Amino acid sequence: MPDMTGAMPRRRSLRQLWRNREAIMLIEFAYSLPVLMSLAFGSVELANLAITNMRVSQIAMTVADNLSRAKQSVPLGLPQLREVDINDALLGARIQGDGLDLLENGRIIVSSLQQDASSKQKIFWQRCKGMLNKTSDYGNEGATEGTTPGFTGMGAGANKVQAAAASAIIFAEVTYNYVPLVGAWALGDFQIRREAAFYVRDERDLTQVYNPNPAATASACNVYNTTFS
Repeated sequence: MPDMTGAMPRRRSLRQLWRNREAIMLIEFAYSLPVLMSLAFGSVELANLAITNMRVSQIAMTVADNLSRAKQSVPLGLPQLREVDINDALLGARIQGDGLDLLENGRIIVSSLQQDASSKQKIFWQRCKGMLNKTSDYGNEGATEGTTPGFTGMGAGANKVQAAAASAIIFAEVTYNYVPLVGAWALGDFQIRREAAFYVRDERDLTQVYNPNPAATASACNVYNTTFS
């Protein structure tokens, strides 16, 4: 008969080695688990940030586009833009940003860039909504080329947008303090800012924003709120 005396200790050693391997694998998994969880949560956070960034960009485009189209027909006169039209566009932005708490955590600034009587670029009117303490990067209502230091138009970079004569550009700025899903440890404090500009469609009275009865409360830029009236 074959000698089994040497095989038994070898089997015990193999079983003991396998148990030791299981223990080592468990320890390795325990060490790697925090890293794997951080990667997983970080990936989810980055995906949410990308989606939020896209939504903020779309909101800026929608506000500028809607106000470039908005007008109220007037008998024997040019169509007019009203305060209620501006408020409707800002209210639509709040609804479009449902789930973001856009106005609670951000600021929408919309401006009408036009030429004045001297063919200089000027912000003829500006309206704002939201709780974030943020002003326009390009100037307040009344900012005028040649008078307001550094003001030559609107838009990032050297090539700023400028309005043509007898027309207007609706320029929207949306700034949003990003609210992380899993805590600020993943990305820290992060602010999203997007801009959009559209030329006013068709003819419109560009001399002022009208407020016929029933009047609406203008969304003044020295007020920080989320309500409409």
